[in-house]
Amino acid sequence: MEFKKSISIGQYIPTNSIVHKLDPRFKMMFLLTFIISVFFIHTVQGYLLLLAYMLLSVVATKISIQHFLRALKPIIFLLIFTTVLQLFFTKTGPVLVDWWVFKITLDGVYQSVFIFLRLILLVFASSLLTLTSTPMELTASLEYVLHPFKYVGLPVSEISMMITIALRFVPTIMEETDRLMKAQTARGVDFEKGNLMKRIANLIPIIVPLFISALRRADELAIAMEARSFQVGKPRTHLHVLVFQRKDYVFLFLSLFYVITISYFF
Repeated sequence: MEFKKSISIGQYIPTNSIVHKLDPRFKMMFLLTFIISVFFIHTVQGYLLLLAYMLLSVVATKISIQHFLRALKPIIFLLIFTTVLQLFFTKTGPVLVDWWVFKITLDGVYQSVFIFLRLILLVFASSLLTLTSTPMELTASLEYVLHPFKYVGLPVSEISMMITIALRFVPTIMEETDRLMKAQTARGVDFEKGNLMKRIANLIPIIVPLFISALRRADELAIAMEARSFQVGKPRTHLHVLVFQRKDYVFLFLSLFYVITISYFF
């Protein structure tokens, strides 16, 4: 099993697409608007229109759809559980199936479809941001979006940096886990066989060096930041200053108009 190939959180895949060239602040503001709009839609048609828009955006990134589908793997259990929960526990509406203790109604089917499409849209929209924006761009855009909270004493710069570092270290930790598992497999350890206790015991040689490696990487990162004169609470400068261009305003207007229109009519 290769963890680094089964997770897309925190990964940046460079391509020469128009989505990559857009200002990351536009993509983050659109993501926030998109997430809010998802909860205002109450028809299947509205969700399908949003899904069509999201699929067009995925194609525009020139990134394989597999990278977006990998983001669904960590929540596949939640996706199935919430869908089934809505299907069997929604009692309103015309009854479609009534067998033993199971009762499926038309409203239950609709709610299951809503939950299913809603989670997929949220995951795809979040992946669209992380896969097409570098960690530095995410830090700068998140700091820009949260800037108004500075006036109430919130350490916006530090929060933005912590979130970005956490996202960036997810694929790094997964790659390290994959390397350790391959090393243990070469020594004869089989992670797929045995009972539950046996599998947990096999993971101990993975967890201990992984924990030590994570601490070492954190220490190296702290030293590197100190070597660059980083101080908490001090104003920071940026090597690349983000500037909105005409194409950013055009795409922002068209995207928001499309999403808000769907949210209003559906």
